[in-house]
Amino acid sequence: MSEEKEVKKEASAATDSRPTRPAARPAARTEGGRPQRRAPGGPGGRGGKFQRRRKFCKFCADTSLSIDHKDPVLLGQFISERSKIIPSRVTSTCAKHQRQLTTAIKRARILALLSFTPLHSK
Repeated sequence: MSEEKEVKKEASAATDSRPTRPAARPAARTEGGRPQRRAPGGPGGRGGKFQRRRKFCKFCADTSLSIDHKDPVLLGQFISERSKIIPSRVTSTCAKHQRQLTTAIKRARILALLSFTPLHSK
């Protein structure tokens, strides 16, 4: 009878082919007990082939450009297809020039040089 139980156990162990997960590796700790940061180029780091370009303000870089409410071509670059003003984190303009852009866009809208909504566009 004990032989039958052993055979059943072996058979059930052979049919149970679930993959086992490897044991989780503890994170490397520093003296303070905080997890240690990985090197940027190492495995799991953020380094790689691609390197993000540093953003810069278009108006600070080229001083000949001026923000004018009578220039709808320039202001149109800072408006989305839904006629919303694109934020500075997307356009990478500095805070000073973003404020000037916003006022210029609003003035151009009032003068009908720019549309308020996509339905108003020409």
